[in-house]
Amino acid sequence: MSVYLGTFGKVELQRQFDGGELSSTVNTSDVNAIRKRFSFDFQHGQLLTGDQVEITSTNGAALSFISGYTKTSVKKFLHIDDLDGVRLYDTFANAINGGTANATALAVPGSDIPIRVKVENADFKLLAQVKSYELNTERETVDTTTLSDEFRSRISTLMSGSGRMACEWEYAGDTVNELPQYLVQLALRTKVGSQFKARFYLKADGYNPSGVAAASNDEIWYEFTGVLTACATQFTPSNVVEIAADFITTGDVSLKVSLTPSEAILQENSDDILLDQDGTAKLMLESSDT
Repeated sequence: MSVYLGTFGKVELQRQFDGGELSSTVNTSDVNAIRKRFSFDFQHGQLLTGDQVEITSTNGAALSFISGYTKTSVKKFLHIDDLDGVRLYDTFANAINGGTANATALAVPGSDIPIRVKVENADFKLLAQVKSYELNTERETVDTTTLSDEFRSRISTLMSGSGRMACEWEYAGDTVNELPQYLVQLALRTKVGSQFKARFYLKADGYNPSGVAAASNDEIWYEFTGVLTACATQFTPSNVVEIAADFITTGDVSLKVSLTPSEAILQENSDDILLDQDGTAKLMLESSDT
């Protein structure tokens, strides 16, 4: 019998809005084409660096503040500066790094453009510096005992879930993973909610104490959508600063098992087929043993 230690699991998060969106206007005076920077009215902290958003004009006009762009909707990654100025990027890594070099070119529009903005992250990112997590699933019951019964009877009804994840705090220096700082920021998103989608792994790819070669790539994880209900920061002199985030689930909690590795679909020239949400994301082929 194999013994699995709780040191090779992982947590992945997908950024989401809690069913809401932001509405505003890009004014001609808000666009600085030279600095590739623009702004619009939104409450501080509602949009975060690294968010992938869909920006759509609400009057059917083209998003002409993006240089050469003629469509009414676009998906980009954001970098938000200290003054809530916005730059657009094609990848998560470039958005985290910021700067003008890789930012999308802008142009001053001929008129104001009303827009709506919604977070539409399509991929999961590993949450860094995780120390522990717990996920509790509970099923409610209804008492159906009648006066003539000698023993109490119950039936099961709705399920719910809750839990906590704890991390060592980190806020910068990683352009691939989601940093614990995001949990602190997520808890403060008052207007658009603190919803996220998560995968909690019990067995990760490459962790194989069983020694069976065929089991090396097996993955087992919980997948659910949740809402942060509390975020605590523990700061003690000479100790590591820690973040603890409590959450409740808001829908299905699924236990998923992947016992066969996915295969990447390649083009004829052997290049990967990349998805539009991130230059590093790849289209995967669902495979089965037949």
